[in-house]
Amino acid sequence: MTKSGLHTAAEEEMTDLPFYREHGNEVALFERAWKHQLPVLIKGSTGCGKTRFVQYMAARLGRPLYTVACHDDLTAADLVGRHLIGEGGTYWSDGPLTRAVREGAICYLDEVVEARKDTTVVLHPLTDDRRILPLERTGETLQAPPEFMLVVSYNPGYQNLLKGMKPSTRQRFLAMSFDFPDPDLELEVVQGETGIDGETGARLVRLANALRALKDHDLEEAASTRLLVYAATLIQSGFDLREACQAALVEPLTDDDVTLQALMEVVDASLG
Repeated sequence: MTKSGLHTAAEEEMTDLPFYREHGNEVALFERAWKHQLPVLIKGSTGCGKTRFVQYMAARLGRPLYTVACHDDLTAADLVGRHLIGEGGTYWSDGPLTRAVREGAICYLDEVVEARKDTTVVLHPLTDDRRILPLERTGETLQAPPEFMLVVSYNPGYQNLLKGMKPSTRQRFLAMSFDFPDPDLELEVVQGETGIDGETGARLVRLANALRALKDHDLEEAASTRLLVYAATLIQSGFDLREACQAALVEPLTDDDVTLQALMEVVDASLG
């Protein structure tokens, strides 16, 4: 806000952005990558803010965003497009990657390592100095405009010999690592998303960190910031604090009864 008490046009635009709080230099790095037409790889645990960050940056840069949730059955045609049959005969339908290239949008492939290796090969011509997308079935070769950007993400905790990004693909991207924010920043995120009071929010953050300390021992995944927001949302709606923590922070982490009981003991100790 200016000294006169009036918002500038830039400040008005910023108020329309998705809620996000910067952890480090990720905003500046992303902006420079977009400006210089470089693809970006984001690594981080489930629920640590990767998708929200991409949404925030797309809005900040004023670009359309196409998001694809990758999975085992994702084919190249799902990304690029395919011929379909309609009332007037056969016609071509662009996939999200092709639409993003045509429109100069940001295309975000979430959990890209879940996609088949023969599918991700289609990304290679877009991630070097050619910046092209060949459409073999139509005979077109699309040149990506300067505004187009390719962003991919994955959770390194899920990597194994069968589901890892090939080095030849990984080295086509700038990369940044995301982790859970420090407690003060995480509290700000939870309050910003839900409006929960500071005392309750701080108790939730302390609980989440206590649960995260168990990740390398009893849990495959840590309690995420996303789950914290879920818990705070329930509490804000009048739901019981302990039951909200059980539903949002404990039950999603394990199916084992003994582990569930142990986690609830951590909840009781942290909230008591």
